[in-house]
Amino acid sequence: MVVVILCVLPRVCTASGHGPVFGAATPTLGKGGWQLDQAWLIRTGEQSGTEEQTLRTMISFGITQDLQISASLPINLVTPIYMPRGRLTSTMSSMREMESSVSWRFHRQTMGSARFESTITGGVGLPLEAVRSDGMRATASMNVSAVTGYASRVHYFWAGAGYQRYDERQGDKPGSVTFYSLVYGYRPPALRLDYPKPDLRFFVEATGERTGFTRHHGFEMLWSGGTAIFVGPSALLLYKAYGISGGVLFPAYQRTNGDPPERFRANINFTYFFWLD
Repeated sequence: MVVVILCVLPRVCTASGHGPVFGAATPTLGKGGWQLDQAWLIRTGEQSGTEEQTLRTMISFGITQDLQISASLPINLVTPIYMPRGRLTSTMSSMREMESSVSWRFHRQTMGSARFESTITGGVGLPLEAVRSDGMRATASMNVSAVTGYASRVHYFWAGAGYQRYDERQGDKPGSVTFYSLVYGYRPPALRLDYPKPDLRFFVEATGERTGFTRHHGFEMLWSGGTAIFVGPSALLLYKAYGISGGVLFPAYQRTNGDPPERFRANINFTYFFWLD
């Protein structure tokens, strides 16, 4: 996908619409803009067999200034024996499934050089395997989320929440996930530079999730599911049409029903913005 896109690029757009690493944000692409993301996602637990590493490629397109579509595809590098809870990020699933979504920025208010806006997103996931590594039958899913926030040249703040539900297949059904996030961003005075100079922003991100019981052969697995809150730093560097972001989250609170607790989550994401004419 990367090779094909780079071969047909006739012109590049500025890297203006990008947000935090894990949490939900409101930026959308302009009309006709494209965005290619390549993320390396890591999640590890406190017991053996709970490490997960995934490469996920996501392509996004701006239909209008406020309407955006996206699709992503994973490549699993390390598959855990025990399937983890929740989502890897607000925009990327933890399951081995192809995801597609539509985001609509339904509210936008300009306040000088700042803006206050809100976005709603809906998506579906289609499994790329018949049976998962934990023996569960893979099923399709749907998710919906909403986020609102404030963005200026100095401060950023976003608050979002969402819900993901899986279908049932022959008595197997992963637990539904309720997820939410809070993000605060800051750009120091020395880094408030105009295009085409580099743009560096720092974030503090907090994500939470509540996962229901998994159902296997029609029976609820009482050891599954739980609640967790993660907090950590991240950073975003934009330069012309390129972006690189990364961050790590550590558990601030975990309550599991038997699943191994997590140690941390990490994400490194490379982004390329472009137009196809």
